[in-house]
Amino acid sequence: MDLGSLPRIDAGTLDRLMPMRHAVTALVDALRAGVLTGGDAMPRTVTGVSSGQLLYMPAEFGPYAGVKLASVAPGNADLDLPRISGLYVLLDSATLLPLALLDGAALTSLRTPAVSALAVDRLAVPGAARLVVFGTGPQAWRHVEAMRTVRPVGHVGVVGRDPGRTEAFLTRCRDAGLPADRVGNDAVRDADLVLCCTTAREPLFPGRLVPAHATVVAVGSHEPDAREVDTDLVCGSTLVVESRSTALREAGDILLPLAEGKLRPDAIAGDLAELVGGRVDTGRPVPRLFKSVGMAWQDLAVAAAAYERLRAAPDRAAARSG
Repeated sequence: MDLGSLPRIDAGTLDRLMPMRHAVTALVDALRAGVLTGGDAMPRTVTGVSSGQLLYMPAEFGPYAGVKLASVAPGNADLDLPRISGLYVLLDSATLLPLALLDGAALTSLRTPAVSALAVDRLAVPGAARLVVFGTGPQAWRHVEAMRTVRPVGHVGVVGRDPGRTEAFLTRCRDAGLPADRVGNDAVRDADLVLCCTTAREPLFPGRLVPAHATVVAVGSHEPDAREVDTDLVCGSTLVVESRSTALREAGDILLPLAEGKLRPDAIAGDLAELVGGRVDTGRPVPRLFKSVGMAWQDLAVAAAAYERLRAAPDRAAARSG
């Protein structure tokens, strides 16, 4: 097989093919088609190596299969290098022949906030305008962009560890027409939306400060012993996850309160399929919490939709490497 003839969807091409709203639609369509029926059939493999982790994430649904090979190198931030890199191979599910190669990091940086936007659109109060974001990296920025597609965000409070990166993030927000200020972790008390997009292993703020009308999204951790939100928030919220089996295997934000004996597995109010189907009770006067660890079907849904849009685009040949 001539791999050089395969379409290559790089970061710029993916952005052109899949604006955030299209990525959200691809995820909703997959959920409505039953992608989560039977739970997480293909859990990912995470292998520790000297500089971080290697991830192998396979999935199959409908006419497509695919696999993401990704790396997570926490030390890269100090070298001004990407923390996450990778490659996605989209396959025909009947023949398992490759159809396209995608930038795995760009795919991750699109599908993760798209999943969050999907959840927030169904959980957050309609007028949610005050956003607090923890983190100043690529996921934090893409999440701010994603929230603007589903809610009338009018102000961003930024909580960051590095003053230079925080100031650069504030400038980026202001250049995009968003008033933004550096805030402390207690700013969650006045927030409508709270985004946790960090590498933290301990809670970022006291959960008791979050107002009852607010929605919190935690996406930074996929390890059983790390968390961004505390037990108070997890136990005192309407808790929604991607899938129960995945959350109970990988989400430290949930597993640690379970280990403390303060949370029961049946406290999870619903998963994404139930949320999209309108089967999650969001009427309780408590915060809503969406905990995401990332699942392989999400990459597949967005990659397949990008490939189909590429095939239909007049300039699709421009995405091929020559």
